[in-house]
Amino acid sequence: MTRTYLRDQPRKRPWIAAATLVAIGLALYFGSPLLFTWMGGYLVRTDTPARADAVVVLAGDFSGARILAGADLVKQGLAPKAVISGPDEVYGMYECEPAIAFAVGHGYPQTYFVRAPNRARSTREEVASLLPYLQQMGVHRVDLVTSNFHTRRAGKIFRTMAPGLETHVVGASDIYFQPDSWWHTREGRKTFFYEAIKTVTSWFGI
Repeated sequence: MTRTYLRDQPRKRPWIAAATLVAIGLALYFGSPLLFTWMGGYLVRTDTPARADAVVVLAGDFSGARILAGADLVKQGLAPKAVISGPDEVYGMYECEPAIAFAVGHGYPQTYFVRAPNRARSTREEVASLLPYLQQMGVHRVDLVTSNFHTRRAGKIFRTMAPGLETHVVGASDIYFQPDSWWHTREGRKTFFYEAIKTVTSWFGI
């Protein structure tokens, strides 16, 4: 009986499933650049930088684009100081320390920056840790700087948690993510995927 049962089973053909997935992937890749561009663009929601009481630079960018963008806003005279967030996740250091050193190495004065060390593990926790610094500084208007792909979610969280602040979200360029071509590279796809998941879960307060 056992032999008959085994003999009567249809052969598994895993290559069919693999080929199907590849075909779907190729169809999406070559047939949906407009859709992918829209998907990437949805994550990006920025404002025109405006005169503010302070620039706030969120952590999480290890290329230096965020802090250089924030420092440049101070240099332009749009704000007197840039508050640099710094979770303790970088080899035992607060991220604001190497970030500020990086900006100083690029010619920006140390006096531009206010350290904001914290132990945040999410954007929501990070904003909560930054608000006391802004309150102590008497800030009413901020230019919030983060990576382009993070602007929609970060802006929504910041405005929700600090409704009394006038907030302008400024996007810094990202070396891996461009809204109109993110799907062409592995790092771009990873960046989109992680941020898209975080964006969707944030709708449910997760």
